[in-house]
This record gives sequence, C-alpha cells and structure tokens, in this order.
Amino acid sequence: MNLNRLINMGLRMLVRKGMNAGIDMAARRGRKPEEMTQAERQNAQKAKQTTHQARRGMNIVRRLMR
Repeated sequence: MNLNRLINMGLRMLVRKGMNAGIDMAARRGRKPEEMTQAERQNAQKAKQTTHQARRGMNIVRRLMR
C-alpha cells in the first residue's frame, strides 16, 4: 500500500470515531448516563438507534444512486 492510502484510512477511522462520539453526545444531550433518569436513558437509546437507521438508509440510497 502506498502512504496516501494509509493516511486516508487513518483519517477515515478518526472521523468515524468522532462522528459516533458526537451523535452519542447529542442523543444524551451532553449528560452522563449516570445523571439521567431511566426514561431519559431510553429516549437517548431510541435516538441513537434512529440515527443509526438513518445513516444506514443514506448509505443504501447512495449505493443505489451510483
């Protein structure tokens, strides 16, 4: 592999981790799970699942549009 591919792969991994952390933070509204009530934790989990489904849907549409 050449160096450009390795750099791109590393950057993609970092961006993916950052995106997942940001989505998780938004779903929890910036609070730690220990500080949340059971209902708030369930809502955060539902928001995370909805976001995951939306991202999967976008990937499918992107594949179909090629």
